[in-house]
Amino acid sequence: MAKNVVETPLMRQYFKIKEQNPDAVLLFRVGDFYETYSDDAVAAAEILGITLTKRANGVAASVEMAGFPHHALDNYLPKLVRAGKRVAICDQLEDPKQTKTLVKRGITELVTPGVTLNDNVLDNKQNNFLAAIKQQKDNTCGFALLDISTGEFLCTEGNRDYIDKLLGSYQPKEVLVERCLRADFDRFFSTKAFIYELDDWYFSQDNNRELLLRHFGVQSLKGFGLEEHPLAATTAGVILNYLELTKHTQIGHITTLGRIDRSGFVRLDKFTVRSLELLQPISDEGGRSLLDIIDHTITPMGARLLRKWIVFPLAKIEPIHRRQSMVAYLFKHPEEREQLCEQFSMVGDLERLCSKAATGRISPREVVQLMVSLDAIEPIRNICLNSDEEALIDMGRDMDVCHTLRERIRREIVPDAPIALGRGTVIATGVDAELDELRQLSSGSKEYLMKMQQRESERTGITSLKIGFNNVFGYYIEVRNTHKEKVPPEWIRKQTLVSAERYITEELKHYEEKILGAEERIAAIENRIFFALIGELTSYIVQLQTNSRTVAQLDCIYALSEAARKYKYVCPAVDDSLSIDIKKGRHPVIEQQLPPEAPYVPNDVFLDNETLQIMMVTGPNMSGKSALLRQTALITLMAQMGGYVPAEAARIGIVDSIFTRVGASDNISRGESTFMVEMQEASNILNNLTERSLVLFDELGRGTSTYDGISIAWAIVEYLHNNNRGHAKTLFATHYHELNEMEAQLPRVRNFNVSAREVNGRMLFLRKLEPGGSAHSFGIEVARLGGMPPSIVERAKNILKQLEQDHIDSADTPVSNVKDNSKKKKKHTIDGYQLSFFQLDDPLLSQIRDELLEVDINNLTPLEALNKLSDIKKLLKGF
Repeated sequence: MAKNVVETPLMRQYFKIKEQNPDAVLLFRVGDFYETYSDDAVAAAEILGITLTKRANGVAASVEMAGFPHHALDNYLPKLVRAGKRVAICDQLEDPKQTKTLVKRGITELVTPGVTLNDNVLDNKQNNFLAAIKQQKDNTCGFALLDISTGEFLCTEGNRDYIDKLLGSYQPKEVLVERCLRADFDRFFSTKAFIYELDDWYFSQDNNRELLLRHFGVQSLKGFGLEEHPLAATTAGVILNYLELTKHTQIGHITTLGRIDRSGFVRLDKFTVRSLELLQPISDEGGRSLLDIIDHTITPMGARLLRKWIVFPLAKIEPIHRRQSMVAYLFKHPEEREQLCEQFSMVGDLERLCSKAATGRISPREVVQLMVSLDAIEPIRNICLNSDEEALIDMGRDMDVCHTLRERIRREIVPDAPIALGRGTVIATGVDAELDELRQLSSGSKEYLMKMQQRESERTGITSLKIGFNNVFGYYIEVRNTHKEKVPPEWIRKQTLVSAERYITEELKHYEEKILGAEERIAAIENRIFFALIGELTSYIVQLQTNSRTVAQLDCIYALSEAARKYKYVCPAVDDSLSIDIKKGRHPVIEQQLPPEAPYVPNDVFLDNETLQIMMVTGPNMSGKSALLRQTALITLMAQMGGYVPAEAARIGIVDSIFTRVGASDNISRGESTFMVEMQEASNILNNLTERSLVLFDELGRGTSTYDGISIAWAIVEYLHNNNRGHAKTLFATHYHELNEMEAQLPRVRNFNVSAREVNGRMLFLRKLEPGGSAHSFGIEVARLGGMPPSIVERAKNILKQLEQDHIDSADTPVSNVKDNSKKKKKHTIDGYQLSFFQLDDPLLSQIRDELLEVDINNLTPLEALNKLSDIKKLLKGF
């Protein structure tokens, strides 16, 4: 834009407001539209699929513009937020009819991925968390979470690994970080959340502590358990600061601050949550997660809570038994279970309704939903109180049907209330006498005027008298000149016509004032009564939130009992032993995906710390090794959630952590190879295990050469077996048959195999766990099953025979005889097998061989690998 162009007043106002939030898309209210300009318009047009046009901005200048009707905000706002945009909503702060100058405008709300109350943005089955992280140089961090839509506010502190795990478990939509430490955040943490940088003063410890004290109206943070956790308190204060920045100042529903206590829950790192497919399947091709299988919750609060129960299994016996007892009661009492199901279906999202009430955003229809929810809570409460289960009785006592509030809503709000004030009748008849009269005036004005006309005609004897209305004089009584002498003296002449006179009366004037302002007055009275009701409702927020939490817990208990009934699960015995004993266990997800004619094959698993600590599981690919590992972890996890499990019987000694090293993937963005990622994850396990850990290793070492992989796997198993910190129970699935020799060397290692048979050249997977190791991987046969061309399969068989014979001819000392600090041995020749395919007397192939031998695969980045491949391709041209 040319510097000498004088901007229009509207655009000057826009750019001034835009300067306050340069990183947000500004929705600028102009009349009945929200408009965006310049770069915002270009982005909005692309994201929303709306037309990009131009608006005049001074002489011979224009600016890009894209807009939509203001009533479509709820449709377009979610698209911008889901696209990762911060959105500043700029509204008109005065009625354009009441001013002759430029309408005042200002930002009324800043919506971000982590701070929104819009129903179309929120997922009713997931929390919408905003997180804040304060990093310290000594590896410790403060961490806080808030879901403004529910009021759930949590904080903690710990090392980076712990905080990274919490990021994976809670999955916040937005994370606040210090601008100067953004690089460190990217280096140490992984999240798909939107990252927003704040200046360092937002992370001031003293200021944030004062902010917390002021918000909660307390003199110390002892009641929250935070006096000894300053980093946690600081990040909680950062979030309150951010709410003020985003214009979210009505936060009366944030009534408490909880501290995340890691000691009460099983440790699940982000690799475990992902590889066990707890919340979502790894594959996008129609897979299902554990949550998909067991989520039979009915209320939105219950659905959100069940997600937390899955990623935070309990690590203490008493609360596990408490949950089990409630699940067992509902499992054994189908009538009560069905009654709860019916009542839950009538309960709305109490958590978010409370938040909307506190922020003044609750609609009349949602207030009625709140009343219906309280109606449903009464029978829920009675079911709990009338049970013979102590834990359920305690829950019943926690609930309060809020009788006074409920009846006031019933008395004051119409049952079919509209979605917003001004969209229809909100306040019931009989609540306010003036309102009733105004409605009668508004709806029965014709009838009222006809009655008045008839009455005055009879009183005066003027048979031709009529009452009319025009925009100039308002309401009037018209009398023909022939009846002029009958006009009462109190009537006031207003207009003279050729053949008639028009008059007004005090009654008609008073009625006119009423009827002309009736609609406006009706709206004002409805608003006053409605917001007075909301004011009382906010005084019930703490009790309503307690009701919400209690109903959510009961809904989760119901879901676990319904899953047990539907899938034929059993109640496990959970104790403080160091054993896991599962009889005929099944994988809860896979068994639901199999056709009826091919039921899941159950297996027994026994592990303990003293006799059978490590199960070495071999068997062909596709035979079910990975499923066996995962089902053991899932059964343990489900038991410690307090639920029933897919088995014939199970006894679970409390585990405090579940670690998995399953699958392989590159981290290309960080330049890390498959093998590097594999070793990092394995190191994390070995550095954090305890005697109560459950460890799953699946095909460890396959990211490197065969003998490197065998050596690393062997050393890791030895470490697990001999670890002074405790004998962690371990399932170790491998295709390295050499590891079967460890059973003879280590007393707590046992070999097992998932059986398969080759019948008439065909593979038959029996999927049954049997004692003893497997000496054959059947890899070539699996390749055939995968659709590999027959010529390649036959060639592979011939090569395998040659390799096996060469290995026999050149066999060295068995791996079982390898000792620490042993003498240097003759190098195995397996690395030379692939080189035998080259014609080594050919100089070109010899050159390629020499180049390949010099490559350090473990430290090769993807880009370097592609470049090396390109060089070899150039050499081979014309060969």
